[in-house]
Order: sequence, then C-alpha cells, then structure tokens
Amino acid sequence: MGSLQYDGVVIEFDDRRLAHLQIVIATKIRRNESFFMSWRDAIEVGDGHSSIWIHPAHYLYFKYSGSRSPKINPEWVEAMTVAANSSRGLVIMTEDSVTAHSGASSSPEGDEVAVGAPRQRVNVRGPGY
Repeated sequence: MGSLQYDGVVIEFDDRRLAHLQIVIATKIRRNESFFMSWRDAIEVGDGHSSIWIHPAHYLYFKYSGSRSPKINPEWVEAMTVAANSSRGLVIMTEDSVTAHSGASSSPEGDEVAVGAPRQRVNVRGPGY
C-alpha cells in the first residue's frame, strides 16, 4: 500500500492506482493548475467522502511500498485527466470502470467510480482522523 502525503494528510492507495494518480496530478501541477481530488473514505475513518484542493504551491510526496513500477494504462490516465479537468475535479475511479467502457468516450460524469470496495478502499490518516 503506497501513500500520497499532502498538506499534513496521508492518503493510502495501492501502488498501481498511486502511479496513475501521480501522472495526472503532476501533469496538472506542471501546468500550474489547481483542482479538487475526491475519494470515498474507508469504513475505519467514517465511510464518507473526502476532498482536497490540490494547488501547485503545496508539496506532495508519493511513497510506494513496492520496488517495481506498475505498468501504466493510458486509458485510465486519460479518464482521470478528463475528470481532473472538469468542474467536479478528480474523483478517484477504478481501473475496471475505465476498461469496461473502453469503447465509449471518457465522461467525467459517467465513468467516475468512488473507491469503496474493501480491497480498493482509500485509507486516510491525518489531522482530525
């Protein structure tokens, strides 16, 4: 389980999802663009939803638990990039939701799936959690 640390909050993701998020987030930051990133919380921290405002002036730290870089799925990166560019922001989606709709156009409204299955939970630790 890897993690993204941002402004005092630690968000845990599996390494594969984290690698894809890093590409999307780095692209937005390189363009000096701010955006919301949202996810569904794990039961252990309330089973609600959380969002953070990602701004280029804040430092991010990506920590991977594995030693190998995951293979990147360009369709997943593209779908999350489309979502990040929408007014709703980047809502964490599963790779399966993108693969299942690979013939359809990427829609930030239709393809987004909140991370909520037990093996796909996002665990959040930080102030107030």
